Amino acid sequence: MSGISSSSASPPKPLILVADDDKTTRVLLRKIMEEEKYRVVAVNDGKQCLDAYQAIKPDIVLLDAVMPVMDGFTCCHQLREIARNHRRSAVATFDTDSRLNNTLISQMWERTPILMITCLDDEESVNRAFEVGATDYVTKPVNFAVLRHRLSRLVQEAQLYKHLEAVNQSLEYLANVDGLTELANRRRFDDYLNNQWIDLIQKESPLSMILCDIDFFKFYNDKYGHPAGDISLQKVGAVLSLKAQKHQDLVARYGGEEFAVIMPYTPAFGAVHVAAAIQAGIKDLQIVHDGSPVSQYLTLSMGIATIVPTWESSPSDLIVLADKALYQAKNGGRDRFISSS
Repeated sequence: MSGISSSSASPPKPLILVADDDKTTRVLLRKIMEEEKYRVVAVNDGKQCLDAYQAIKPDIVLLDAVMPVMDGFTCCHQLREIARNHRRSAVATFDTDSRLNNTLISQMWERTPILMITCLDDEESVNRAFEVGATDYVTKPVNFAVLRHRLSRLVQEAQLYKHLEAVNQSLEYLANVDGLTELANRRRFDDYLNNQWIDLIQKESPLSMILCDIDFFKFYNDKYGHPAGDISLQKVGAVLSLKAQKHQDLVARYGGEEFAVIMPYTPAFGAVHVAAAIQAGIKDLQIVHDGSPVSQYLTLSMGIATIVPTWESSPSDLIVLADKALYQAKNGGRDRFISSS
């Protein structure tokens, strides 16, 4: 792989990946693109192109159709598959993490323009190029004036898409994340619970939930002020996130001082174990709460419920059970957890 041609300009110019087995063509393409201030990486065949694509995440790929080792059609198809796999993986991560940065680059990457440059100009080859995912098609011998305009257009379109994607992802993030604690918000909680419910019906696996309420939090805000209360909410949320360790667990801010933990594939004893860890973690914070009748420090009451979802039941059944257990924990003196199972 040829090294990236550098530029001192900031921000960096678009990065072009060139794959062509003809050295003369590669040199000419590099020269033309460097004159346009693009950064360039050049490789000799489709296999090298796949490796480079994953390593450098280019803005545009220029791909010859006829190459040794792996032809451009096969390479183009696999480039699109790589991008789709990254997108699926990113979306799965977002599904349990609710963080913007896990998905943004991968979703942009899927739309990387691929410009085929080849001596093949028959209708079958042109159709095949677009079928495997090419964005545009230029025949050899290359008209470099045309190539410059095509590149410029593709760069502008790619940059516009990235900007729009960034805006969309930011809006999605804001719609699903609680601004204070950076945990999932109530909307995200509802969506995730419903999705997991349907999935676990088919797998006949348990779904557990912990509802948490900070004890006498109104007294805390009255004594220490809302800014201190906000800091405490953030600290409590951080403990919950740390103790709910499984990849698919979701921690959400359920209400003002209420939190919820959704735990797919978790039986009752597993949920009790998590609740005990949360309780210990909250005690370790030692957040002074002189207004609490039950402790000198901030404490939690927690209600635990576990259900194996069925088509005859609903997610609200799990919430009701957890809420009843939470009520029992409060009625029993607070600073404790009760399991309904």
